[in-house]
Amino acid sequence: MSKLETSIVLFFNIKKALKAKINIPINPQNIFIITFIIAVELNPAKFYNINHTMTAIYRTYRPKLFKDLLGHEHIVTILQNAIREDRLSHAYLFHGSRGTGKTTTARLLAKLANCHKIIEDVKNKNKGEPCDQCLACQSINNGQALDVIEIDAASNRGIDEIRDLQEKARLSPSSLKYKIFIIDEVHMLTSAAFNALLKTLEEPPKHVIFILATTEIEKVPITITSRTQKLTFKKLTKDIIMQKLKTIALKENIDIDNESLEIISQLAEGSLRDAESIFDQVTTNNGQKITIKDIEKTLGISVNNNITILLQKLFENNLDEVLNIINTIVDNGYDIIHFNKNLIDYLSKVIALKSNPKAINIFKLNLTENELKKLEELANLSDLNRSIELIKSLIEAHRNMRYSPFSYIPLQVTLIEYLNKKANFI
Repeated sequence: MSKLETSIVLFFNIKKALKAKINIPINPQNIFIITFIIAVELNPAKFYNINHTMTAIYRTYRPKLFKDLLGHEHIVTILQNAIREDRLSHAYLFHGSRGTGKTTTARLLAKLANCHKIIEDVKNKNKGEPCDQCLACQSINNGQALDVIEIDAASNRGIDEIRDLQEKARLSPSSLKYKIFIIDEVHMLTSAAFNALLKTLEEPPKHVIFILATTEIEKVPITITSRTQKLTFKKLTKDIIMQKLKTIALKENIDIDNESLEIISQLAEGSLRDAESIFDQVTTNNGQKITIKDIEKTLGISVNNNITILLQKLFENNLDEVLNIINTIVDNGYDIIHFNKNLIDYLSKVIALKSNPKAINIFKLNLTENELKKLEELANLSDLNRSIELIKSLIEAHRNMRYSPFSYIPLQVTLIEYLNKKANFI
């Protein structure tokens, strides 16, 4: 037995002895262990918080009830009505962008279908929420429920894995009412695996519920999709993501302003998991107070108003200022490829607004009043045809940047060409 293993055994033996009030030999090692045990008992939060901080924020704050599932109220209503009316489907297909809550909802559905209080009491059933306290709910929360089987189809994509699944599906649940199979990234299964899965979906055992999740529904055969109830998970709005991040910041005692939260929410591109991961990364590197500069430094990106200034200078035909902005971004070590991606995204909004002023109503969902005002100003400055040419060139530059020895050069050349053509046109 190693020294570490010996110390661990000694620790637990002393802990048991203290509880049983058995005399313990006095020596330096035992005194140290006893002191540590007493310190933990007196202030458990201080010590157990070590484990908490090591757990990713997106896992720590994963919704445990349907009321905590933000942005998917229509899906919550469908699933709650299904349990109230005893109309749970034998197979669901959750599809949508990454990080929007598909796997989380699958686990919530597993709890909803198997919650002891819902099964035993009509009143709880009508509430449409798992109790989150019974043995079934707790075992699913802890990932210890033998009857809730999660499969990653990206690494278990063959026919052998599906045959193993079929064998498990034939067996009755060991402790829960339903045996739940959650197949993530289901589009990654092979053709043979899909064919094998189809047979089970056609004649599923009554005690089994399949929950398939995918980010690419177009790759799932129609024979599979037609035998499932499809639920679409849309990208979350910036406001919803900000709301969740504010809640996390409050609980974690992190001081972060609205502008910084807004930037993280925009960077997440509709993915709550990405937003929480970025938030986790930034807070881990910078402590309890977060600023925009901290976000820039941690992520290596420029998140200030460089994009709007650059477009303004482009539309004003100011080459010196355009080159100066690019050089500043490069000199500060920011990710120029990410900057170009955001430039393309923002320019697409300018083009949309220039071609149709009513598009402003769409952008109100994700932009502040000041951002909307700036967007309108740039749309008024721009020329529609020239802007369309520019965005095509920027997309081409984006492809070339990954293979260029200096990633900023394709972008810089594209902007120079744009201004040169504009000067010749004038």
